Amino acid sequence: MDQLAPQHVPVYESDRTRRNIWAECTKRNQPVVAIRDAERGYIVRYDIQHLDVELDTDAVRALREQTRTLRSYPTGTDPISQAEGVGGEAGAVSGDLHTDSERAARRLASELSGFVFDRSNWRQR
Repeated sequence: MDQLAPQHVPVYESDRTRRNIWAECTKRNQPVVAIRDAERGYIVRYDIQHLDVELDTDAVRALREQTRTLRSYPTGTDPISQAEGVGGEAGAVSGDLHTDSERAARRLASELSGFVFDRSNWRQR
């Protein structure tokens, strides 16, 4: 799998559904990329901790840069700030990136899945 299509990114609201998604990805030995339907928007989540790997430094940098290009900056934010620029946390093992709509979340999740699923971007922890 090279990249998830936007319509194939799972969306969840409950902890039970989240646990099921993580369990299924663990069973398949693949990264998690999913969207949480939150009270004030949507959160794109990725996680590779269960695989005992992390994204290498170059992959994290590229993921953050790509994420910044996909986001518009709300008035009063600092696009130089990493947290505001990417709209959340984007780390080597996991990330939570905020969007205001399901459509934007699906697009972002699809884009970042390319980095997360690419095993050449991984290194052992």
